[in-house]
Amino acid sequence: MLECNNRFEDRAFLLLLAGVSLAFLWMLRPFFDVIFWGIVIALLSTPVYDALQRRRMGRNLAALTCVILSLVLIIVPCAYIFYTFINEVANLYARLTSGGHDIRETLERLREVAPGVQDWLTRYGYGPEVITQKLSELAVKISGLVARNTVALGGSTVNFLVDLCIMLYLAFFLVRDGKQLRVLLIRALPFGDHREDLLFAKFAEVLRATVKGSLLVAMAQGALGGLIFWILGIKAPVLWGVVMTLLSLIPVVGAGVVWAPVAGYLLLTGDHVSGVVLLAYGVFVIGLADNILRPVLVGRDTKLPDFMVLLSTLGGFSLFGMDGFVTGPMLAVLFVTVWKIFMDEFKPPLTLDGSAPARDADGDGPSA
Repeated sequence: MLECNNRFEDRAFLLLLAGVSLAFLWMLRPFFDVIFWGIVIALLSTPVYDALQRRRMGRNLAALTCVILSLVLIIVPCAYIFYTFINEVANLYARLTSGGHDIRETLERLREVAPGVQDWLTRYGYGPEVITQKLSELAVKISGLVARNTVALGGSTVNFLVDLCIMLYLAFFLVRDGKQLRVLLIRALPFGDHREDLLFAKFAEVLRATVKGSLLVAMAQGALGGLIFWILGIKAPVLWGVVMTLLSLIPVVGAGVVWAPVAGYLLLTGDHVSGVVLLAYGVFVIGLADNILRPVLVGRDTKLPDFMVLLSTLGGFSLFGMDGFVTGPMLAVLFVTVWKIFMDEFKPPLTLDGSAPARDADGDGPSA
């Protein structure tokens, strides 16, 4: 009877534990984005924190230094780029809603240098007026959507500042106490200490690799693209730099979707020097940035197959929004890791012909 009571009490307590944990997570739901990026900043700052600790800097001062460096090197530049991006989107929206003069001028220049293309398009019902109208409508919709969202984001400045303070505050404690928290979680979770240790290690490794190998490389390509656009006098260089950054996050697509058509347009309209410069710069600088930076920033062992990177990035973006560019590949690698643990621990190894090894007479294991 006493044993039954003990089992009942244990089950009741486990139900209470699960209920309280779920309620706590539900309460934190509005701050999931803030918590996620606080974890990202903490994991990226851990090597710096360890280096400062080796120089005998105090834990609090070392963690505070990491947070300040994150603020100065990451958040402030991103805020300035975002502010410039809003202004350029607003200017583009104003130009397009005034009658699509930029598009009409572009088509007129193309007609002068390539009349055959214009005649071919007109023959199939896509004359200058139709193209101008369609492109203007599409551009107005896209820029209007971006403008409305950026205005909404700009209007919630107080919320942004509150979230920023919470994120940095959380990052401070995660940097300072992250190792102790990891030990505590490994002790508390019921999946087996060696599995939990592997999963936490893989989580940190993949998060760093994804941020450094995807976000930083994409930001570098976008910055290089925006820089050459500014040097060549192309309008809205920050806007196009942000677009190239976003496209660089998507495997197979990349920044070439932006700079290649612009280079072709410059060549067709007679600006051969700018066209050749942009084409060469795009191929040998923007294009090679990925091949040069990614091996330096990311270890080879975290490399996913290209098809899985593409699917997880697009799936993560559709499910989680901008956070999905990080969470998508991260979930994909954790998915692979969990299945690898399962196959290593619960499934027998395969022989060369693809079959499971034969068991001995007692059924205890594979025969020698």
